[in-house]
Amino acid sequence: MQTKTTKAKEKKIRRKKKKKTARVVCSDRKEFWTTQTQFWQWVRDGVVIKTQDSPLSGAFVREHEEMMVVFSNTVLNLARPVHLSEALRARRLALQH
Repeated sequence: MQTKTTKAKEKKIRRKKKKKTARVVCSDRKEFWTTQTQFWQWVRDGVVIKTQDSPLSGAFVREHEEMMVVFSNTVLNLARPVHLSEALRARRLALQH
């Protein structure tokens, strides 16, 4: 049996879930939804260009930008699997010494 405070905490946690109300279209026409905060940060950083207001939408500036990730201060392009394997190999070698 749950107490009132436990139910209230669970309800508060559920309510805090950020709504993903901004759409971003990738270069391959796939789309995903993100929070407005993240969307506007990408716009300020020049990663996304706003294309529409309702719903808030944008597109990546460069091709395959959605595939870029940072791994140990190295920018990787997941569209090129060799980048990831080379970075992992270099990191393992550095950790061994």
